[in-house]
Amino acid sequence: MLGALIAVAGDAVAFADSLNVTAVLTSSETVLGEPVQLQIRVTGARGADAPDEIVADGLEIHRTGTSQHFEMNNFNVTSSVVYDYTVMPLKAGTFTIPPQRIRVGGNSLSTPALRLNVADSPGSSSASRPRQGAQPGNAGKLVFAELIVPKKTAYVGEIVPAQIRLGFDPRAYPRLTDGPEITGQGFTAQKLQQSGENEETVDGRLYHVVTFKTAIAAARAGKFEIGPVKAKAQVVVSRSRRSPRTRSPFDLFNMDDPFSDPFFANPLSQFGERREIEIKSEPVTLEVKPLPTGAPPGFSGAIGNFTMATDAKPKSVQVGDPITVTSAITGRGNFDRVGAPVIEDEGGWHKYPSSSKFAKDDEVGISGTKTFETVLSPNEKKQSLPVMAFAYFDPVKEQYVTLRSDPIAISVQGGAVAGASPAAVPPGSTPHGKATKSTTATKPQDILYQLTERPKVVQSFAPLYARLAFWSAQLIPLLALLGLIGWKIRQARIDNREARRIAALQHEAAELMRKLHRGDATPREYYAEASRVVRVKAALAS
Repeated sequence: MLGALIAVAGDAVAFADSLNVTAVLTSSETVLGEPVQLQIRVTGARGADAPDEIVADGLEIHRTGTSQHFEMNNFNVTSSVVYDYTVMPLKAGTFTIPPQRIRVGGNSLSTPALRLNVADSPGSSSASRPRQGAQPGNAGKLVFAELIVPKKTAYVGEIVPAQIRLGFDPRAYPRLTDGPEITGQGFTAQKLQQSGENEETVDGRLYHVVTFKTAIAAARAGKFEIGPVKAKAQVVVSRSRRSPRTRSPFDLFNMDDPFSDPFFANPLSQFGERREIEIKSEPVTLEVKPLPTGAPPGFSGAIGNFTMATDAKPKSVQVGDPITVTSAITGRGNFDRVGAPVIEDEGGWHKYPSSSKFAKDDEVGISGTKTFETVLSPNEKKQSLPVMAFAYFDPVKEQYVTLRSDPIAISVQGGAVAGASPAAVPPGSTPHGKATKSTTATKPQDILYQLTERPKVVQSFAPLYARLAFWSAQLIPLLALLGLIGWKIRQARIDNREARRIAALQHEAAELMRKLHRGDATPREYYAEASRVVRVKAALAS
């Protein structure tokens, strides 16, 4: 019965699971004469073609065992086969275990290359050093969380990139139920964006690491704790323990390997169950300073490092014609506070509100290009565009910076928009005895920006049900309904009169037939009644 169950489960896995292969060393560092264990796991298969020996320079690698693992969750069975190898170093140095080709049916999988550092003596081994940036307390757990903030100090409003790393031991079949969230007050965080996944070995244990990126900005000055990062995941654990816990053959350094549990040693003896656990990182301290005083004119709160490029089209226009000035702000910073460049001298120009669009270069929008389009209209002849200025605060230099556009030559032809008044003529003196008619320059039509006059047709804002036209339109279907009802009543009456006439004729015909069958009728009466029967039958047939 158990064999049949395993066969059915294996068939289900063969159709449901995708093939995947991983390879991991129990430790990436050892000393000469001390073996380490290599484990190759093929997920989604009941068997595979793995090598008995692996050839690697300076290492002797032999296969020592094979095991098969099953996991059942909601009648979904996941199968994997594990090949165990013993790696014996033959000399000191750094050695690479080359990728191995694993054949599963008609598929060919490849394991990643692994590196092993072999020291001459235990004193020269660095196997006990924790990985840089890792949390030593979490190295022996099934999961870990890490919050990385590259800066320790920042300014109010400055965008600070942050990275979140969640690590899961794949042997526990983890499943992330609640995504990571940065807790804390006094700052805002952008939406988390998953940036990648990879396999990492931490203190000899393989972790599947998922990386998220975000950006934070402090709302006020002070000292804040960013985090901790919290998330929830489900992992597979044993339901019960019927025998004392034994050490795993991979637990060479007595690290209390959680997979020495009997469930992982013999998964067929009892099925595991999923339990939800909380993942929590350590908080990060961030000191936030206020912006210095003396901000230049036009400063909108932009903090970072930026450059500006300006262009204009067209460059040859008439007075009053529009010119579109394009300003591209490129760099890294808080683009949500980057405003349009200002015009230092607006004399002789009419400026319209700017439009903008942003193209980000990363997942969270810290770097990119924000483009502004500003329409300028010259009121008089001009030879160049006015200077555009953009101000921001550089947190590295700790000072304000103002960028100015280069002069852009243009050609503006035509007279002034508002004409000058004609020269005054002394009263009582008219040249050649004729009155001089004063002429006034006509102002050319400006760019249509805002409608200042009411339209000829004034539309009502009253709701539809409050309008007279709406209720008047309802009379049309009402009158049609009343007409239909009247027609139906008339038809019913006509049908009733016809029915009564037919019934009377049928009754008369039946009475005449009875009289014809009597034997006491005279020939005259007989023929008269027969003639009447013929007429009645003809009336019924018509």
